[in-house]
Amino acid sequence: MTVEQATLAGKIADTVEQYIERLTAGDAERIVELFADGATVEDPIGTDVRTTREQLIEFYTIIQNLDDRQATLKWKKVAGDTAVFEFTLVTHTAGMAFEITPVDIMVFDADGKITSMRAVWAQEDLKVL
Repeated sequence: MTVEQATLAGKIADTVEQYIERLTAGDAERIVELFADGATVEDPIGTDVRTTREQLIEFYTIIQNLDDRQATLKWKKVAGDTAVFEFTLVTHTAGMAFEITPVDIMVFDADGKITSMRAVWAQEDLKVL
């Protein structure tokens, strides 16, 4: 592994950790700060791809508007410009609790900003707690 690859791998690992922390904090603007200009989000895979900053903020505002949320990273793998990781997200809203455990695939630029995020999960993966 070259120094450049090691540096990028470190940036990517840090961005994944920040993504999980910011999901828990629930601030849509701060989550979207992790994305490069022109980044895309397909969450879950098979849904419309969000391509603008406004669409990303609108998407993450759903998380922000919940009563409570806790994201916990289960594992991550980084190779080249890509990270794959699984996390659990437990949310509370309107007196109910939900849990989802997606696997995210993210591609990054040289600065460690997310250029593409695709989430692997299906509606039947959403559990009512």
